[in-house]
Amino acid sequence: MTGHWEMMGILTTKPFQTFTDTGFPKSLIDELEKETGHKIIGNYASSGTEILKVLGEEQMRDNSLIVYTSADSVLQIAAHEGVTGKEELYRCCEIARKICMKPEYFVGRVIARPYIGTNKDDFKRVIGDRHDYAVAPSSVTAMDILKNKGLMVSCIGKISDIFCDDGVVKTVHTVSNEDGMDQTIKQVKNDNWEGLCFINLVEFDSEYGHRRNPVGYARCLEALDIRLAEMLKVMRKDDLLLITADHGNDPTHTGTDHTREKIPLLAYSPSITKGCYLEERSTFADIGATILENFGLDSQKPMIGQPISEINR
Repeated sequence: MTGHWEMMGILTTKPFQTFTDTGFPKSLIDELEKETGHKIIGNYASSGTEILKVLGEEQMRDNSLIVYTSADSVLQIAAHEGVTGKEELYRCCEIARKICMKPEYFVGRVIARPYIGTNKDDFKRVIGDRHDYAVAPSSVTAMDILKNKGLMVSCIGKISDIFCDDGVVKTVHTVSNEDGMDQTIKQVKNDNWEGLCFINLVEFDSEYGHRRNPVGYARCLEALDIRLAEMLKVMRKDDLLLITADHGNDPTHTGTDHTREKIPLLAYSPSITKGCYLEERSTFADIGATILENFGLDSQKPMIGQPISEINR
C-alpha cells in the first residue's frame, strides 16, 4: 500500500503495525468473533494458498473465518464462496476494518480472500472477488491534483481500493493480468479523454512472486510482452507509458514475503526520440511528479518527488 502511495507523492514516515511474529492480539480476535458471529481460526502469518490447505476444510465445515497476516501490515480473512458467501465475507471485513482503526492495532489493510473448491487439493482463491479495505491516504496525491484539474484518473485492478477511492474518477476491477490488459488497451484506444490510467497487474505478485515460481513468473512476463506489443500499436504520439512496481518480490528467494524495495522503471512514448539509461532515483515519488509535469501541473505540500527530466524533455 505504501509503495503505491509513495508513487503518488506520499512519504510514509511512521510504519503501520505488523503482527508477523505473534498474530493478532486476543482482544482483537475476541471482538471480531463477537461482532461477526463467526469463530476465528488461524491467526498467524502464512501464505494465502498454504493456509487454505491447512484450514480450508475446517472453515467450510464450521463456517468459521480464516484470519492470517504476513510481513505487511495486513489482516486477511478467507472464507469459502459457497459456504460463507462473498457478501458475508465482505460484511465481516468491514467490521474488521473498523476494529483495526483503533490505535492499538491500526492495520494498514484488511483484505477479503474468497475461495472456491471442494477440498485442500483443489482450493483456489477468486482473484476477481478479492476486496481491499485500506486506510485512506495520509495526504494529497498526484491523483487528487489530476482529478481536481478535471483530468481523468482511471484505475484498473485494485488501485482504487488501495487509495480508498481518493483521487479516483473511474475504476474497473479485474480477474487476471489478461483481463487487466484487455481493459487497459480498450482505454488506450479511446481518444475521448485525457489523464492517468493507473493499472495493477496483480498476478506477478500473488501467483508467482509470493508462490516463488520463477518459471511461471517468466511466462507471465512473456505474456505481458505480447500484450504490450498490442498496446504500443494504438498509443498516441503524446501518450506516456510507465512500467514499474510498488515493491520487489523475487520468485527465486526463500519464504513467501516481499523481498526488496528497489523497483524497475521503464518509460516509453512515441514522442521520445533520445532513449537513455535512467540513473537510480531516491524515491518512487518521482513517478507521480513526472506524471504531473507531463500535464503541466505542480506537486503540492507535503508531497515529495522530482520530475524525471529525461522522460518529459
